[in-house]
Amino acid sequence: MSDVLNDEASAGGDDEVERHAGPQPVESTVELEVRYAETDQMGVVHHANYVVWFEVARTRLCERSGFHYAAIEKLGYLLMVTAVHVSYRRAAHYGDHVQLRCHIEHMGSRGVTFGYRVSRGDELLARGSTEHVWVDKATGRPCRTPDELEAPFRRMAGLEN
Repeated sequence: MSDVLNDEASAGGDDEVERHAGPQPVESTVELEVRYAETDQMGVVHHANYVVWFEVARTRLCERSGFHYAAIEKLGYLLMVTAVHVSYRRAAHYGDHVQLRCHIEHMGSRGVTFGYRVSRGDELLARGSTEHVWVDKATGRPCRTPDELEAPFRRMAGLEN
């Protein structure tokens, strides 16, 4: 796992990202082998599994903040998914080893957007994002970013040292 230095240009994409000199977002990386159950009869990963993979990478990123997602729930908060976006570029197949990368793209007062990249070696397979709103677990109502989580998540987003 390493700090993200956004290798968009090297991934063959046309959406090069301009970097600033300050702190950079932290990225989590998870490697997994595509399981047979995740594929169709042709051995191609079903599109819905990418969203499941996003969750795996997002959970790992939360751990890197110092708060496993289960610990966030024990504090009395949830991160409710409000939107999912996925762009597919290449197919993943049964037996492939894929890398899932996740970082915080945006942090607002009540929500957070996570960005994802799924690759096989240097080949970009998919990219996506999920938008979330903080929810008070006891009331089920949206709330501001919890005080105890704001600084760790801002550091993960590259907004603070």
